[in-house]
Amino acid sequence: MKKNPGLEAIREKGWWPAHQWLILRRLTQLTVLGVFLVGPWFGLWIAKGNLNASRTLDVLPLTDPYVLLQALLARHVPELTAVIGVAIVVVFYLLVGGRSYCAWVCPLNMVTDVAAWLRRRLDIGPGAHFKRTTRYWILGATLLVSLVTGSVAWELVNPVSLLHRGLIFGMGAAWAVVLAVFLFDLFVSRRGWCGHLCPVGAFYSLLGVYSPLRVSARRRSACNDCMDCYAVCPEPQVISPALKGNAATTSPVIRSPQCSNCGRCIDVCSKNVFEFNAQFGNKTEAA
Repeated sequence: MKKNPGLEAIREKGWWPAHQWLILRRLTQLTVLGVFLVGPWFGLWIAKGNLNASRTLDVLPLTDPYVLLQALLARHVPELTAVIGVAIVVVFYLLVGGRSYCAWVCPLNMVTDVAAWLRRRLDIGPGAHFKRTTRYWILGATLLVSLVTGSVAWELVNPVSLLHRGLIFGMGAAWAVVLAVFLFDLFVSRRGWCGHLCPVGAFYSLLGVYSPLRVSARRRSACNDCMDCYAVCPEPQVISPALKGNAATTSPVIRSPQCSNCGRCIDVCSKNVFEFNAQFGNKTEAA
């Protein structure tokens, strides 16, 4: 695993083109988090609530469909605004890709990205291996627990919710959970939490199966096999079918719903192989 992927891209393209999607993601994540924090911190209530359910400017309701599903299984009757909020969120992620939530909104992503970066710099091996289907089993288990217990039990231990609540009300025990995720990704399993265990990412991946917005290896013939894209990708297994497929028979579009549309492969590729594009009707471009 490369310690410093993207150096060639910086030399060939310049610093900003080699980091633009990473910077835009960080700005988006911090903006979303800031919108919720300026209320309790400074009394400026742009959005009330949290990532589970909120109302922006007292007008726009947004509700996490995964949380609402758990609530329904727990036999809670949702309010109409919660249902409307779910509809808005579902339509949005159906268009841009479900796991875009993981890369562009989830605040825990910043924690796990730091762990992945530090793991590369320390040259720590791949570590423990978990099947990527494990997260779907955990997803099913959380829904079953909600059904059996009549409670939205996952939200009691969800690191994303704990981090968000902790920043508002004081971290307390939430620090231990967030630290555990960080240490797990750093020492136990590369990208272990987001890539193999998190049921939130598993749920949102189901929303992105037919999303039109995709990353495409449109200029894959220009690939020089530097492997930088594999080094930075949170889900490197999704790259090969599009990048290494037969030009005549295999689409250059990364169609896997596990792709989080983070754009890091676009950043670090010195040959501009990747770009955001539509899922359908995409053709390979000659080098």
